[in-house]
Amino acid sequence: PLLKTHHHAHVHADDHTPATGQIDQLEHALLQRNDAEADSNRRWFQRLNVLALNLLSSPGAGKTTLLEKTLLALQGERPLAVIEGDQATARDADRIAATGVKVVQVNTGTGCHLDASMIHRAAHQLEPLEDHLLLIENVGNLVCPALFDLGEHKKVVLLSVTEGDDKPLKYPHMFQAADLLLITKVDLLPYVDFDVARCLAAARQLNPQVESLRLSARSGAGMDAWLEWIRQQRR
Repeated sequence: PLLKTHHHAHVHADDHTPATGQIDQLEHALLQRNDAEADSNRRWFQRLNVLALNLLSSPGAGKTTLLEKTLLALQGERPLAVIEGDQATARDADRIAATGVKVVQVNTGTGCHLDASMIHRAAHQLEPLEDHLLLIENVGNLVCPALFDLGEHKKVVLLSVTEGDDKPLKYPHMFQAADLLLITKVDLLPYVDFDVARCLAAARQLNPQVESLRLSARSGAGMDAWLEWIRQQRR
Protein backbone atom coordinates (compact mmCIF):
# COMPACT_ATOMS: atom_id res chain seq x y z
CA PRO A 1 0.00 0.00 0.00
CA LEU A 2 1.09 3.57 -0.67
CA LEU A 3 2.64 5.31 2.33
CA LYS A 4 2.64 9.06 2.26
CA THR A 5 3.44 10.94 5.43
CA HIS A 6 4.68 14.42 6.16
CA HIS A 7 7.46 15.22 8.58
CA HIS A 8 8.36 18.79 9.46
CA ALA A 9 11.76 19.82 10.73
CA HIS A 10 12.87 23.36 11.44
CA VAL A 11 16.53 24.24 11.80
CA HIS A 12 18.62 27.41 11.97
CA ALA A 13 15.97 29.08 14.13
CA ASP A 14 18.33 30.88 16.54
CA ASP A 15 17.48 34.58 16.76
CA HIS A 16 20.76 35.49 18.45
CA THR A 17 23.94 36.42 16.59
CA PRO A 18 26.99 34.92 18.32
CA ALA A 19 30.54 36.04 17.66
CA THR A 20 32.46 34.56 14.73
CA GLY A 21 34.50 32.23 16.92
CA GLN A 22 31.36 30.90 18.55
CA ILE A 23 29.79 30.36 15.12
CA ASP A 24 32.81 28.33 14.00
CA GLN A 25 32.60 26.19 17.15
CA LEU A 26 28.87 25.67 16.72
CA GLU A 27 29.27 24.68 13.06
CA HIS A 28 32.07 22.24 13.93
CA ALA A 29 29.98 20.64 16.69
CA LEU A 30 26.94 20.49 14.39
CA LEU A 31 28.89 18.77 11.62
CA GLN A 32 30.51 16.36 14.09
CA ARG A 33 27.13 15.35 15.46
CA ASN A 34 25.74 15.00 11.94
CA ASP A 35 28.67 12.80 10.87
CA ALA A 36 28.08 10.46 13.81
CA GLU A 37 24.39 10.17 12.92
CA ALA A 38 25.29 9.62 9.26
CA ASP A 39 27.61 6.75 10.22
CA SER A 40 24.74 5.22 12.17
CA ASN A 41 22.45 5.57 9.13
CA ARG A 42 25.11 3.98 6.91
CA ARG A 43 25.45 0.95 9.16
CA TRP A 44 21.66 0.58 9.29
CA PHE A 45 21.37 0.78 5.50
CA GLN A 46 24.11 -1.83 5.15
CA ARG A 47 22.34 -4.21 7.53
CA LEU A 48 19.11 -3.84 5.55
CA ASN A 49 20.86 -4.09 2.16
CA VAL A 50 19.52 -0.62 1.24
CA LEU A 51 21.13 1.35 -1.58
CA ALA A 52 20.71 5.05 -0.69
CA LEU A 53 21.39 7.73 -3.30
CA ASN A 54 21.44 11.44 -2.41
CA LEU A 55 20.28 13.65 -5.33
CA LEU A 56 21.56 17.22 -5.12
CA SER A 57 21.21 20.27 -7.36
CA SER A 58 20.08 23.86 -7.52
CA PRO A 59 16.32 24.44 -7.76
CA GLY A 60 14.92 23.60 -11.17
CA ALA A 61 17.65 21.27 -12.41
CA GLY A 62 15.14 18.47 -12.89
CA LYS A 63 15.50 16.25 -9.82
CA THR A 64 11.81 15.47 -9.37
CA THR A 65 11.16 14.80 -13.06
CA LEU A 66 14.20 12.50 -13.19
CA LEU A 67 12.94 10.74 -10.06
CA GLU A 68 9.51 10.17 -11.57
CA LYS A 69 10.95 8.65 -14.76
CA THR A 70 13.48 6.58 -12.78
CA LEU A 71 10.87 5.12 -10.44
CA LEU A 72 8.57 4.18 -13.30
CA ALA A 73 11.46 2.50 -15.15
CA LEU A 74 12.71 0.52 -12.13
CA GLN A 75 9.38 -0.63 -10.68
CA GLY A 76 9.35 -4.39 -10.51
CA GLU A 77 13.14 -4.69 -10.39
CA ARG A 78 13.49 -4.00 -6.66
CA PRO A 79 11.53 -2.27 -3.88
CA LEU A 80 11.64 1.53 -4.10
CA ALA A 81 11.26 4.38 -1.60
CA VAL A 82 11.79 8.13 -1.68
CA ILE A 83 12.56 10.86 0.85
CA GLU A 84 11.60 14.30 -0.48
CA GLY A 85 13.33 17.35 0.97
CA ASP A 86 11.94 20.87 0.50
CA GLN A 87 11.72 23.99 2.59
CA ALA A 88 7.94 24.05 2.17
CA THR A 89 4.98 22.32 0.46
CA ALA A 90 4.41 18.66 -0.39
CA ARG A 91 4.18 19.20 -4.15
CA ASP A 92 7.13 16.99 -5.02
CA ALA A 93 5.99 14.23 -2.67
CA ASP A 94 2.57 14.34 -4.31
CA ARG A 95 4.22 13.84 -7.71
CA ILE A 96 6.23 10.88 -6.41
CA ALA A 97 3.18 9.36 -4.68
CA ALA A 98 1.42 9.38 -8.05
CA THR A 99 3.97 6.80 -9.29
CA GLY A 100 2.82 4.38 -6.56
CA VAL A 101 6.14 4.50 -4.69
CA LYS A 102 6.12 5.08 -0.93
CA VAL A 103 7.41 8.55 -0.04
CA VAL A 104 8.03 10.70 3.02
CA GLN A 105 8.15 14.50 2.74
CA VAL A 106 10.61 16.38 4.95
CA ASN A 107 10.00 20.12 5.15
CA THR A 108 13.04 21.92 6.54
CA GLY A 109 11.38 25.29 7.17
CA THR A 110 14.20 27.85 7.02
CA GLY A 111 16.85 25.13 6.67
CA CYS A 112 18.64 24.83 3.32
CA HIS A 113 19.55 21.12 3.48
CA LEU A 114 18.62 17.72 4.82
CA ASP A 115 20.72 16.31 7.65
CA ALA A 116 21.38 12.81 8.93
CA SER A 117 18.85 13.00 11.79
CA MET A 118 16.07 13.99 9.36
CA ILE A 119 16.97 11.00 7.17
CA HIS A 120 16.96 8.71 10.22
CA ARG A 121 13.44 9.79 11.19
CA ALA A 122 12.08 9.78 7.64
CA ALA A 123 13.60 6.39 6.77
CA HIS A 124 12.02 4.80 9.84
CA GLN A 125 8.63 6.05 8.61
CA LEU A 126 9.27 4.09 5.39
CA GLU A 127 9.88 0.74 7.11
CA PRO A 128 10.17 -2.02 6.12
CA LEU A 129 13.15 -1.00 3.95
CA GLU A 130 14.96 -4.31 3.39
CA ASP A 131 16.57 -4.52 -0.07
CA HIS A 132 15.17 -1.15 -1.14
CA LEU A 133 16.58 1.46 -3.45
CA LEU A 134 16.16 4.65 -1.38
CA LEU A 135 16.29 7.85 -3.42
CA ILE A 136 16.73 11.06 -1.42
CA GLU A 137 15.86 14.34 -3.12
CA ASN A 138 17.72 16.99 -1.19
CA VAL A 139 16.69 20.63 -0.87
CA GLY A 140 17.52 22.59 -4.03
CA ASN A 141 20.78 24.31 -3.13
CA LEU A 142 24.39 24.03 -4.37
CA VAL A 143 25.99 25.09 -1.06
CA CYS A 144 24.66 23.71 2.25
CA PRO A 145 23.79 20.12 1.25
CA ALA A 146 27.38 19.42 0.18
CA LEU A 147 28.52 19.69 3.81
CA PHE A 148 26.05 17.21 5.34
CA ASP A 149 26.66 13.47 5.04
CA LEU A 150 23.35 11.61 5.24
CA GLY A 151 24.77 8.09 5.38
CA GLU A 152 24.05 7.63 1.67
CA HIS A 153 25.96 5.31 -0.62
CA LYS A 154 26.56 7.87 -3.37
CA LYS A 155 26.02 11.58 -4.02
CA VAL A 156 24.53 12.37 -7.42
CA VAL A 157 24.77 16.03 -8.47
CA LEU A 158 22.50 17.29 -11.25
CA LEU A 159 23.51 20.30 -13.34
CA SER A 160 21.12 21.41 -16.07
CA VAL A 161 22.40 22.98 -19.27
CA THR A 162 20.23 26.03 -18.53
CA GLU A 163 22.36 26.92 -15.50
CA GLY A 164 25.73 27.67 -17.13
CA ASP A 165 28.88 25.58 -17.44
CA ASP A 166 30.78 27.59 -14.79
CA LYS A 167 28.87 26.14 -11.84
CA PRO A 168 31.62 23.68 -10.76
CA LEU A 169 34.04 26.59 -10.33
CA LYS A 170 31.47 28.71 -8.47
CA TYR A 171 30.34 25.90 -6.13
CA PRO A 172 33.45 23.72 -5.70
CA HIS A 173 32.42 21.92 -2.50
CA MET A 174 29.35 20.40 -4.15
CA PHE A 175 31.27 19.11 -7.15
CA GLN A 176 34.15 17.87 -5.00
CA ALA A 177 31.64 15.80 -3.02
CA ALA A 178 29.92 14.32 -6.10
CA ASP A 179 30.28 10.66 -7.03
CA LEU A 180 28.28 11.18 -10.23
CA LEU A 181 27.63 14.37 -12.19
CA LEU A 182 24.46 14.25 -14.26
CA ILE A 183 24.26 16.93 -16.93
CA THR A 184 20.51 17.26 -17.40
CA LYS A 185 18.11 18.80 -19.95
CA VAL A 186 20.53 18.03 -22.81
CA ASP A 187 17.60 18.30 -25.21
CA LEU A 188 17.98 22.07 -24.70
CA LEU A 189 21.68 22.21 -25.68
CA PRO A 190 20.95 23.67 -29.15
CA TYR A 191 19.22 26.63 -27.51
CA VAL A 192 21.62 27.57 -24.69
CA ASP A 193 25.23 28.63 -24.33
CA PHE A 194 26.58 25.64 -22.40
CA ASP A 195 29.93 24.00 -23.19
CA VAL A 196 29.70 20.40 -21.91
CA ALA A 197 33.44 19.75 -22.32
CA ARG A 198 34.37 22.90 -20.38
CA CYS A 199 31.95 21.98 -17.59
CA LEU A 200 33.30 18.44 -17.30
CA ALA A 201 36.90 19.68 -17.36
CA ALA A 202 36.16 22.04 -14.46
CA ALA A 203 34.41 19.29 -12.50
CA ARG A 204 37.29 16.86 -13.03
CA GLN A 205 39.82 19.50 -12.05
CA LEU A 206 38.05 19.65 -8.69
CA ASN A 207 37.27 15.94 -8.48
CA PRO A 208 39.30 13.65 -10.80
CA GLN A 209 37.28 10.57 -9.75
CA VAL A 210 33.84 11.97 -10.56
CA GLU A 211 31.79 9.98 -13.05
CA SER A 212 29.55 11.81 -15.50
CA LEU A 213 26.50 11.14 -17.65
CA ARG A 214 24.36 13.31 -19.90
CA LEU A 215 20.61 12.86 -20.09
CA SER A 216 17.22 14.36 -20.72
CA ALA A 217 14.41 13.02 -18.58
CA ARG A 218 11.92 14.66 -20.97
CA SER A 219 13.22 13.13 -24.22
CA GLY A 220 14.63 9.96 -22.65
CA ALA A 221 18.13 10.52 -24.05
CA GLY A 222 20.75 8.99 -21.74
CA MET A 223 18.19 7.44 -19.38
CA ASP A 224 19.34 3.87 -20.10
CA ALA A 225 22.90 4.74 -19.03
CA TRP A 226 21.58 6.35 -15.81
CA LEU A 227 19.47 3.30 -14.96
CA GLU A 228 22.41 1.00 -15.65
CA TRP A 229 24.62 3.12 -13.38
CA ILE A 230 22.10 2.62 -10.56
CA ARG A 231 21.99 -1.14 -11.14
CA GLN A 232 25.77 -1.39 -10.98
CA GLN A 233 26.17 0.30 -7.61
CA ARG A 234 27.46 -1.86 -4.77
CA ARG A 235 24.99 -2.38 -1.95
